[in-house]
Amino acid sequence: MEAPPGTTEQDTVSRPAPVVTEDNHWFWDAARDGKIAAQRCSGCGRFRHPPRPMCPWCRSLEFEITDLSGRGEVYSYSILHHPQNPAFDYPVIAALIDLEEGVRVLSNLVDVEPEDVTIGMLVEVDFRPTLRDGRVPVFRPKAAIR
Repeated sequence: MEAPPGTTEQDTVSRPAPVVTEDNHWFWDAARDGKIAAQRCSGCGRFRHPPRPMCPWCRSLEFEITDLSGRGEVYSYSILHHPQNPAFDYPVIAALIDLEEGVRVLSNLVDVEPEDVTIGMLVEVDFRPTLRDGRVPVFRPKAAIR
């Protein structure tokens, strides 16, 4: 995303770029393309998240990358007020999301007031821009999807 004349990228995009490693680059590549993905172990067939080099169940090093639906429900959440970081709008709603495929992810809820969040709320993935042309998955209530 190119910044308008007279502004910097920091002025137009506030979220920091993700920390990309050899083990998770494919996750962030998928997010930049508007997809959410997970590793599926080639040994036992289980999904694993967050990304890691070895399956915690069967210890296989082999896996495939599988696109996920992006649909799920709120398992738990917390409303964060402090300490504040200028890269985020407060309050931040941090949530554990159980995706349909059985993967649990930690993300933010957006487009919902904190008092309207409920355990079991149906959500779908959305993506927000980050610095260095990245995108990060966030979730919004299913009814708010446009």
